Amino acid sequence: MCMKVATKDPAMVGVRELRDHLSRYLEEVKRGRHLVVTDHGRRVARLVPADDDPDRLSELIADGRAQAPRRTSRRLPPLVKATGGVSDLVVKQRR
Repeated sequence: MCMKVATKDPAMVGVRELRDHLSRYLEEVKRGRHLVVTDHGRRVARLVPADDDPDRLSELIADGRAQAPRRTSRRLPPLVKATGGVSDLVVKQRR
């Protein structure tokens, strides 16, 4: 059976076709092709190359919906030394 892939990008492929020819489709994805998986004509998933996974923060910054951090390093707050167990601290906080 020949591989049925739509000519438009991303390619649409049904669940059954994908399952029957998974190795072939994975090779296509490895080569950079994006696939949209459909189930009874409805989109249910996308297959994209692993290296093509965009960083969500970078997308938001590029769209102007977020700002890049001004500092690249963060200082952690100082550790709090406590006496007793966690239960004692919770009881103390509830008073």
